[in-house]
Amino acid sequence: MTGDLDLVRKDDPFLTQYQPSDLRDALEFLTTWLPFLSKDLCHKCTQILSDRIRSLDLELDGEKEDYIRFMNVKRKKDYFCYERSKGKTLNVLEGLELHSGVFSAAEQKIIVEEVYALEEKGHRGELKEQTYSAPKKWMRGNGRVTIQFGCCYNYATDKMGNPPGILQKETIDPLPSLFKVMIRRLVRWHVLPPTCVPDSCIVNIYEEGDCIPPHIDNQDFVRPFCTVSFLSDCNIIFGSNLKILNAGEFAGAIAIPLPVGSVLVLNGNGADVAKHCVPAVPTKRISITFRKMDESKRPIWFVPEPDLQGIQPLSYETDKERRFDSSNSDDRTRRQPFRRHSTQSEPHYSTRTRQGPIHKRRFRMNPDS
Repeated sequence: MTGDLDLVRKDDPFLTQYQPSDLRDALEFLTTWLPFLSKDLCHKCTQILSDRIRSLDLELDGEKEDYIRFMNVKRKKDYFCYERSKGKTLNVLEGLELHSGVFSAAEQKIIVEEVYALEEKGHRGELKEQTYSAPKKWMRGNGRVTIQFGCCYNYATDKMGNPPGILQKETIDPLPSLFKVMIRRLVRWHVLPPTCVPDSCIVNIYEEGDCIPPHIDNQDFVRPFCTVSFLSDCNIIFGSNLKILNAGEFAGAIAIPLPVGSVLVLNGNGADVAKHCVPAVPTKRISITFRKMDESKRPIWFVPEPDLQGIQPLSYETDKERRFDSSNSDDRTRRQPFRRHSTQSEPHYSTRTRQGPIHKRRFRMNPDS
């Protein structure tokens, strides 16, 4: 039993709060577990349950689904916090944006599992030396794991005398394929502009008590840039004058909540006037910060990623038939849903399980989303 998205949702208002990808994920889970769920039910009840589950099987075109999800992204851009800076009263949050609904729960799960697989590779020494860093914890708030791709960034003057910024002679691993899929999504869905396509990123893996101290991102990276949050909610503190109260404890003008799956875009005063920091997190958290390097600061070996060139944002115009009925057969062949097709469901995040690199798992992704 298949049905149109609108018909199914009108029949059951409960489904209106879920994206099509979430419904497909539920379909896969419930179908897998149907024998167990119906074990003690009569034949009639089993049939009713089975039909109800199959009603989730939405035959929805991939491009149309992407467009619907894109239009449902929630975007908050009205952040205000006035402070004195260099003799002027400024809205130090000007340029901040928070986008929610860019990555579904199923997609977040895929991303988190890939991050843990990359962490395991780094721990085994399978990533370049400068890519993976896991400093020893010697006090509360210190020691989060970081994984850098695209360039090696120096937070402070190192023992060789290199100043903070991009180390142009250091080699590092390129962006993983899944992260490039994420970047394409961020540009196509109007989170980042096509003039500022990220070519590098840093992954922060927090354990309980880890933090990021007050800072302004180095000017070796152009604006805007963005941070995607996973696993748990947390606050990020902004202000032109942030104070360190204790290990992992900071005070500033305003704290902004970062929900799970949200994308925070930093630009304008929010990136260059206000400092920002993340206080000690109460539980596990992962963040991925995507940034575009200043062309003059790129590593000497850097080569632009071919599949990150010429990305075009989706149009907001709904009256173009090509949005829902692509006539390009090559494009249809190339399109792959950013979702898993495993026959087994994994209903919860596996906080430390290792399932190997993403390319060895049965996930399919949509490079054009």
